[in-house]
Amino acid sequence: MQTHRQELSEQLLEDQKRVSLRGEISVRNKNLSQAAAKAGVVNYANFQDFGYMGLYGGLRRKDIHAQKKLKPKEKILDHMGSEELGANIFRATQAEAKIRRENVLGEHKAGEVHFEVGKKVRKIIKELGGTMPERLPRVDHVRQSKR
Repeated sequence: MQTHRQELSEQLLEDQKRVSLRGEISVRNKNLSQAAAKAGVVNYANFQDFGYMGLYGGLRRKDIHAQKKLKPKEKILDHMGSEELGANIFRATQAEAKIRRENVLGEHKAGEVHFEVGKKVRKIIKELGGTMPERLPRVDHVRQSKR
């Protein structure tokens, strides 16, 4: 009985973290898109892919989508656990900061910066003994966590 209660408590905590982090990544991606636009990025989807490719070992958004076996209209961010969302928040936050700090100009250069930041976040995860983001399991839609 005690073990079951603890499992429920841990699941509730994970659900609360996911809901909070899912909101946070939306804000961070909005800030990143503003910095990217200021740098001259027109094709934001391609720019976003560069960040994913760095963090996910070369995988693009469509590859991650397929790997998680999501339906066409489902969003990958809605099916990430707190650990994966946290890695993506760190990627987005640091890419935005670097683009602004270094006054990056040009779509190509901004994409390179986003790729390199993603790659460094991946390296940190590896150094800490963490699971690579593409190996983390797909989880139920975040709206399930809100219940």
